[in-house]
Amino acid sequence: MKTIDQLNFAGKKALIRVDFNVPLDKDYNITDDNRITAALPTLKKILADGGSLILMSHLGRPKDGPTNEFSLKHIIPHLSELLGKEVQFADDCIGEQATEKAGALKDGDVLLLENLRFYKQEEKGDKDFAEKLSKLGDIYVNDAFGTAHRAHASTAVIAQFFPQAKYFGYLMAAELENAEKVLNGAAKPFTAIMGGAKVSDKLLLIESMLSKVDNLIIGGGMAYTFAKAQGGTIGNSLVEMDKLELALELIEKAKQKGVNLLLPLDSVIADAFANNANTGVALKGEIQDGWMGLDIGPESVKLFSKVVAESKTVLWNGPMGVFEMETFEKGTKAVAEAVVEATKNGAFTLIGGGDSAAAVAKFGFSDDVSYVSTGGGALLEYMEGKELPGVKAINEL
Repeated sequence: MKTIDQLNFAGKKALIRVDFNVPLDKDYNITDDNRITAALPTLKKILADGGSLILMSHLGRPKDGPTNEFSLKHIIPHLSELLGKEVQFADDCIGEQATEKAGALKDGDVLLLENLRFYKQEEKGDKDFAEKLSKLGDIYVNDAFGTAHRAHASTAVIAQFFPQAKYFGYLMAAELENAEKVLNGAAKPFTAIMGGAKVSDKLLLIESMLSKVDNLIIGGGMAYTFAKAQGGTIGNSLVEMDKLELALELIEKAKQKGVNLLLPLDSVIADAFANNANTGVALKGEIQDGWMGLDIGPESVKLFSKVVAESKTVLWNGPMGVFEMETFEKGTKAVAEAVVEATKNGAFTLIGGGDSAAAVAKFGFSDDVSYVSTGGGALLEYMEGKELPGVKAINEL
C-alpha cells in the first residue's frame, strides 16, 4: 500500500483530499469534529517533515454554486486550534487566488481551499477541473475514505496528474486495513449485525456476508420486511412490499450456507413515530394495526447480546431501532454494550460508519471497540466487494 510513510515531505506542497464534511449548527459551530480529528495524524506527519498543506474538501450538498451555509471558512477557527497554527483560506478552490496562495506557501504553512462542490465539475469527475486542482501541489494524498466510493474530480480523477506522487494518508490506510481484517482475516465465530431501514440498502452486503459469517443478526426497520414475508402481521411498521420474496430467498440462502440467521423475537411498539408515544411490546409477527415496531424487544436484546458477546469478529452496520429517540434506544444500546464486551474479550469489532458510528458515539463507546469507520457508504461498497474509485486511483501505476 502506497502510504505517506514512504516519503519525506520536506520542502514539498502536499495537496490533500480530506473529508471535512462535518455537521454545523445554526451558528456554524461544529457539532461533531470526528472527521477532522481523524485526519490530524496525516496532516501532522507532513508538517513535521517540513512540508506544507493544501487541503481540499466538500461540505454538505450545495445545489447552485457558492453559499455561506456551505462555506468551509466556518471550520477554520477549530482547525487552526487543532493544528496549533493559523490556517489560511482561499475563497475558491481553483482560480487566481487559490493559485497565488498555494504558490506563496512556506514550509509548515496550511491552506484550506473553499468547498469543491461549489463546482458541478467536482461530482461529474471533470478532467479539466481535476487538472486545475492538481497544479496547486507537488504530491497528491487521499485521506478521505468517506468519499472513496465516488469517482469525483478530487477523489479519483486527479490522481492521474500525479503518476509518481500519489499516496494514501493514514486514515485511508487504516480504513482499508481494518476492512480487510474483517473481509479476509476474520477469527471465528464471525457475527455481522445489520440494521437500518431497508433491506434494499443492505442487500448486496447481506449476500456478501452470507459467504463469510457464522451469525447474521438483522434488526431495525428492515426486520419487518422479513416478518411480513414469513406471514406475520406488522401493523404500521416499515416494510418493502416488493422485497418480500427476496427476504424469503435470503432466509433460504442462510440455511443452505449454514449461517445462523437471527431475526428479532419481539419488538418495542408505539402508536406514533414520536418519543412520547404510547408503547408496548409485541412478539414477532404479532403487531396490530395502528402500531409500529420502533426497536427490538427485551427477548431479542437477550438473544442478540449473547451471540455478539461470544463472537471473535463483529461487523456492525445499522442500528436496531430509532435510537435517536430515547424511548427507542435500548435495543441499539444493548447491542453496543455487547460489542464492547466482545472487544474486551479479545474480539475484533468494526463499526461500519454512518448511523452505527453515531450510535456508539452517542452512548460513549467509540473508544471501547476496535475500530469505528468514518465512511458509511464507502465501507458498505468495499464490504460488498466493489472496487472504490478513490482507492483504485492511488493503486494504479
